[in-house]
Parts: sequence; C-alpha cells; structure tokens
Amino acid sequence: MNEPKNFKGLETTSAIPDPSSMIETFRAIGYNIESAIADIVDNSITAEAKNIWIDFEWKGESTCLSIKDDGIGMDSNELIQAMRPGSINPLVERSVDDLGRFGLGLKTASFSQCRQLTVYSKIKEEQIVQWSWDLDYVQFAGKWELIKFPNDSYFDEQLQILRSGTIVVWNEMDRVVKDLRKDDDKALEKYLRIMEKVKNHLSIVFHRFLESKKVKIFFCKREIEPWDPFLQNEPATQVMEDEFISNGKVKIKGFVLPHKSRISNDVLKKAEGIKGWNGHQGFYVYRSDRLILAGDWLGMFRKEEHYKLARIAIYLPNSFDIDWKIDIKKSVASPPLKYREYIRAYALKVRAQAVEVYRHRGTTIKSTNGVQFVNLWLPHRRGDKWFHKINRDHPIVVNSIKQSETEPQKAFETLLRFIEETIPTKSIYIKEAEEPEAQGKPFEDTNQDIIFKNMKLIYENLVNIGKSKEDSLVIISNIEPFNHFRHLFEMLK
Repeated sequence: MNEPKNFKGLETTSAIPDPSSMIETFRAIGYNIESAIADIVDNSITAEAKNIWIDFEWKGESTCLSIKDDGIGMDSNELIQAMRPGSINPLVERSVDDLGRFGLGLKTASFSQCRQLTVYSKIKEEQIVQWSWDLDYVQFAGKWELIKFPNDSYFDEQLQILRSGTIVVWNEMDRVVKDLRKDDDKALEKYLRIMEKVKNHLSIVFHRFLESKKVKIFFCKREIEPWDPFLQNEPATQVMEDEFISNGKVKIKGFVLPHKSRISNDVLKKAEGIKGWNGHQGFYVYRSDRLILAGDWLGMFRKEEHYKLARIAIYLPNSFDIDWKIDIKKSVASPPLKYREYIRAYALKVRAQAVEVYRHRGTTIKSTNGVQFVNLWLPHRRGDKWFHKINRDHPIVVNSIKQSETEPQKAFETLLRFIEETIPTKSIYIKEAEEPEAQGKPFEDTNQDIIFKNMKLIYENLVNIGKSKEDSLVIISNIEPFNHFRHLFEMLK
C-alpha cells in the first residue's frame, strides 16, 4: 500500500480557472439537444417527480424551452448548491435510484444548448426561489457568480399550482435557434423536426420508467409513449435465459424479435425505431433502469442484416459507472475486459437464434406431431467448402419425375419454377458473410466429367450449325458455369 504523500512545507500558488473559458469548455463536451434534455429529466426522476412536462414557446431565435417537474423541489441554499459545477463528488456513494454521478449534468447539459439557464424551485409550504447562470454576465464579471433576474410571472404561476417542484428554463438557445426568424415557416418546421427527435429519444431512454408508470413525461402537453426495443408483449418474441456477472449484480437478458411476417404492420413500423431494424440490433445497456447505450455491439461484432432481430439488455447498478466507463453525458459504456468474453459468448447464442428466425421467416424448423419439415434446398459440406443442393427426395422433385413420363415439358417447367422461387438467398448470404473463404464454386472438388460432356455436346452442336471452332469456344467461355473451367477448352479442340 502506498504511503500518504507529505505536502508540508511545499510552496503553492492559486490556479483558479477563468470562469468564462471554463464554461465555454463545458459547452463543448458534446451533448446534442436530445441527450441534454434527457440529462435534465434524470434530475427530475432523482427528485422523485411523478410527472415531467417539457414545453417551448416558439419565438424564432428568442425561443424558450422549459422542463418542469413535481419533484421534492429545493430551497435557496439547495438550489445554489445544485447550480454549482461539480456539486457532488462522483466518488461518493449514491442511492440506488440516483441517475446522476458527476454533479455536472444540469449545468453542462444546459450550457451546451443555451447561454442563459434559470431554475425556479420550491419545496412544500415554502416560497419559490430562483437563480440563473448567464454566460454573458460571467464573461463580463469574470467571476463564478449566479445572478437573480426578476421572476417571470408565467413560470411563477406554473410552479404555484404544484405542492413542490422545479422548472429548468433555457433562454438564448444559440445552438438550436440562432438567427431563426419567428415568421419563417421553414425555420419552424426545422425546429419541430428537432423536437420530434427529442420526443423519440425520451421514449427510448426512459421507456422502463414509462412502462412501469413510475413517471409520466409530457411533451407539449401530450404524454410520451414508451418505446420497447424488445417487443416483450409480442407472442412471437423469444426471450432467452437470464445470465449474471459481477457476483450477480449485472444481469444480461437476450431477446430475439419476431420475423416481420409474424407481427402487424403497426408493430413492425414502431419496432424499427429511429435507426431502422439493422441500426437497433445489439446491446442495450441500462443504468438503474435508464438506457445508456442503445443498439451497439460494443466492438464485438459488426451490424449485419441477418442479425437484425437480436437485441440484448444489460442491467447495471449505478455503482458500476467507473468499471463500465460511463461518461458525463451517459451515452457511452464499455464492459470491463474480464467480462467481455463472457458477454460475447452469451451474445453468440442470441445471434445464432436470431439467424434461424431470420433465415426461416419466423417458422420453427422442427418436427410437428412427428412429421419432419422438408426443405427443397439442403446445405451440405464437400471437403472444407459449403454448397447447397436440391433435395432429391422432396415431394415436388419426386412428383416432377413421375409427371415427366407423360408431360415432360410441364414437369420440367414446374420443377424449374420451384427452384427459382426457393433459392436460399438468406442462407447463402449468411454463409458468405460468416465464412467467405468457405463458399464453394460450381462443381468444385468433384468429378468434372459431366461438365466436359455438356461442353462437348454444345461445342459440337455449334460447329455443326456452321460456327467456327474459335467462335464456338468463345461462346462456351461465356456460358455459366463453363466459364470456370477454361482448362477443359484444350480438350475440346
């Protein structure tokens, strides 16, 4: 164990950061407006709010946005402490329901979007208190000072009707509405699209809170519906067994979503979310029920079409922030190295099941009442390569052979039609993606007599109808699959 450092007798000097420069640095942490508002909502949930209201008043570049809650509220001293950057040591143990960590969320999230942050709050039976950060004032004064503007009567009235609560108000939103005019319809349309993204983001990030009715979130007076990435209410969704790591403190739960043929169009549209089916495959990391990371394979796999039905939840307590490298914005997570292989092994099982559902269009490929499912195409290995072949025992093949005795043309056409319509494109695609070097070429590692006999027959027919030998060879070299067997051309000559 290291000995404690001895600082006695050492010279020191002050190195207080310049307030304006430091706040401008906070502004560049990397929030977008969706993650910034979600960070404010975190504070409301931690403050035991049952209802959260997000609203705005469109005024072009003077647009104001507010986040109101009916939580426990704060008195003046508590509000000043909450407004102080780094108000809580991130190493201090939090309650299990605390969604914060660094004591920076309110400030950094707000500074990233606006130049003036005002917070109104009240606790039961107390007066409303209010303090503001104004970045222009900080630059002017060169001091870490809050400022008290005259109360806005609108927000006073909003808070008066609640027993307790808090309103966070963003003015001078230069990162979103700078230079936009109130009478510009295109500017308003652009802003509304941004607000729609915010609403969708909140429905994803807080879906577990919304599903359990722990809290309601209203956006412009309309309640936000939760977006369940796992379609847990769909009968065709497959739920994998729970597994636990970190002495049982971290739970992993896999889901294989239904094939699109097994769900309604409305469910299909909703399930694709904001990133589409492919974009939402992967891990979903939760911290105290709050979604941190959505649809990411954590660097373990690539996103590919045939795994789009695989989604895996990982549930963490908030005491694992350092181990999982949770960032200030609560948008990044990375598992500890010692658990990566375990998590990857679990994901491989979920992905394998997802491929089966994708490949077979949601049909369960197994015996039903003792009757075996019959495929027209069969995958098989020849040496170290994969191929697909027609199942000679398939009823369609057997019937076509029988029918050829009386109606050869019709039997032949029927068989070709079924072969064309059932080519196992998904299985081929999956094998190609997983084992590109293991895909066999036509007639590879097999007796090539059948190739040569057919080449010879076509070659002789071409010569017999007047084609030169050279032209006949050129024609054959452009016929699939003869183009793969140029070494047989000399034998033709």
